[in-house]
Amino acid sequence: MQTRFILIETSHAGNVGAAARALKVMGFDELVLVKPRWPNVLRKEETIQRASGANDVLAKARVVETLDEALDGITHLCATAMTPRDFGPPTRSPREHFAGLLRPGQGDHSVAFLFGSERFGMKNEDVYRCHVALSIPTAPNFGSLNLGSAIQVIAYEWRQALGGFPVQAATAPADKADAQQVAGMLGHWEQALTDIGFLDPASPKKLMPRLNQLFNRADLQQEEIHILRGVAKAMSETVKAKR
Repeated sequence: MQTRFILIETSHAGNVGAAARALKVMGFDELVLVKPRWPNVLRKEETIQRASGANDVLAKARVVETLDEALDGITHLCATAMTPRDFGPPTRSPREHFAGLLRPGQGDHSVAFLFGSERFGMKNEDVYRCHVALSIPTAPNFGSLNLGSAIQVIAYEWRQALGGFPVQAATAPADKADAQQVAGMLGHWEQALTDIGFLDPASPKKLMPRLNQLFNRADLQQEEIHILRGVAKAMSETVKAKR
């Protein structure tokens, strides 16, 4: 589904960069600026820095003079306005509206999200032409959101409504320790526990089998085996140093 983010009369270059970054991390790349304060805002240093690597979004972004130009080809318009208008479209939370918009049988839409200037928000006449006014639920006594933050929230909610992305693993899966590695580590611990006087070799009882079961339940990784053997080595060396 085509998705376009439209910033109207944006006055801070940093917010344009933040918008590009917000779009890219949620998998969107269509950004249109309507009459921004700086005609060259897409090339300003502050914009590029705040984009934090979303340079492809900036390169694709367009600057236009009128909202009509920005809305070309769009069938569903979503204003972003914290204050409801008396004669405007219905005000809904993003999550509520997106659930309805994507219900089976609603048909395909090309969707645009409109954001007003940092100081004055959206003009009434721009809100009136939209199908909905999206209002991000916030604390009742402090509802002021930075433009970049608002764009990030809307982009996130829309991406989630479209199916979202899987959570990315931080690192590659760690290698599991095999039975031989666990046995070698247990032998090392048996010696270390003997060295510190915790284990009596003449009367070991069931200490080592119990530790074996404990470590089996832990489902140890190879790196954890190295750590535990390091602990055992340190225990033995500490005892020897005191003799």
